[in-house]
Amino acid sequence: MAKSRIFLILCLSFIGGIAVASFCYPKIANSFYLFIVLVSAIIILTINHRNKPVAIFGFALLFFICGIYSTDLKLEKINNLSENGKNISGNFIVQKEPEISGKMQRIIVKNGDYKIMITAPIYPEYFYGDEVRLSCALKIPKNKTFDWRMYLAKDDILYECDKPKIESSPAGGRENKGNKAYRFILKIKNKLGENIEKLIPAPQSGLMIGLILGGDDKLSKDIQNNFSTTGMTHIVAVSGYNVTIVAEYLMLLGIFIGLWRRQAFWFAVAGIILFIAMTGFPSSAVRAGVMGILLIWAMKNGRLANSQNAIIFAAAVMLLINPLLLRWDIGFQLSFLATLGIIYVYPVFQNYLIKRVETGLKPVSTLAEILFLTLSAQIFVLPVILFNFQKLSLISPLANLLVLPIIPLTMLLGFVAVISSFIFYPLAQIFSWLAYLPLKYETTVIDYLASLKYSSIEVHLSWWGVVIWYIVLILIISALRGKLSSQT
Repeated sequence: MAKSRIFLILCLSFIGGIAVASFCYPKIANSFYLFIVLVSAIIILTINHRNKPVAIFGFALLFFICGIYSTDLKLEKINNLSENGKNISGNFIVQKEPEISGKMQRIIVKNGDYKIMITAPIYPEYFYGDEVRLSCALKIPKNKTFDWRMYLAKDDILYECDKPKIESSPAGGRENKGNKAYRFILKIKNKLGENIEKLIPAPQSGLMIGLILGGDDKLSKDIQNNFSTTGMTHIVAVSGYNVTIVAEYLMLLGIFIGLWRRQAFWFAVAGIILFIAMTGFPSSAVRAGVMGILLIWAMKNGRLANSQNAIIFAAAVMLLINPLLLRWDIGFQLSFLATLGIIYVYPVFQNYLIKRVETGLKPVSTLAEILFLTLSAQIFVLPVILFNFQKLSLISPLANLLVLPIIPLTMLLGFVAVISSFIFYPLAQIFSWLAYLPLKYETTVIDYLASLKYSSIEVHLSWWGVVIWYIVLILIISALRGKLSSQT
């Protein structure tokens, strides 16, 4: 058996253990049967370590058990909280840039080995690294329309503040105690956002900030809903698509300044890391960065169909660091599944359909590629979306087809405009006007498509429906890939 196949089996076994523990806690980790499995794995490896298939099976069992116990340790910590109702008072450091929601801001501070969320009025403003004086009673987060408690817990936010009293620390004043390098990156990000808002009117400025810096908090609730209805939210999140565009431009820039192709790739990787840092290192951006880098590497080396090992290894490493992502981070699920969809489904479209529309007209081929890339990702993520949000966007393929082709140009013009604003402002105004044109087109198209009567419909999908969907999908893909292999 090839080493790559063994590697894949072990990673999947570890991920499988995390999945079982996440959905069956606490029965599995404390089960006598699991102890029997552990003992069996040790016996198998001791007696049959020279038999390669049997040894692989034994190691797969061990990796499976490791996945279960790593998840169980996290869940035990969350379910045995002992400080609910405890009054705290003291100085704390703001751990990340506060999230603005309407007229409120969510501030994260750290207390020992866990974090606390504070909901406070939008003014006075607080920033990453600020030392604040806080007094409140700790409370365990209560679930809302979804599992809010576990959504926070996956990021080690175990408590919220009840009736918080918060102010800048008299001892620290406004002195910032965060990491200096990271604070400098955030200052650049905030300055870029301010310049975009000066150059481009709303709501187009909000879209440009989302494309370049990530996030939709600069868009109104109505426009956010329109993006959701048309399935276009991914362009204003820090998604693998945005990261791939950034990587493409950075590689071209690297080659333009004289770097070899391999050097240009690493230049692009460094640029992606800086891009993610500017967004504040949210887990969604880190995932997008990892998936985007792997995807661009696979496509550049012509190994798209054989890159599943790298993607699954990346997922296994992320879950090793934080096993709670698998069940309670929908963003992780969507980004991972979308990438797998492109790897497994897109080659099928490419062989059966795209080659048939290559009529010598490059625009036709490009549009077909965008459409089928979108469909490839959607096929894999749709069950998760329906299960969690009960909303099916019927207009999403058309919206992606009309908008995605000009997103790279929009990002390029916006980036040149905002960089020019630091050098020669009149030049920045010219490029900002050029950027406004595609931005206006994109917002108009999305608003119009969202206004259509049947742009989206409500669909409820149960957990067993999700399971059936993926079983059928795996069988269809296996059959089609087998047919393609036999033809070649």
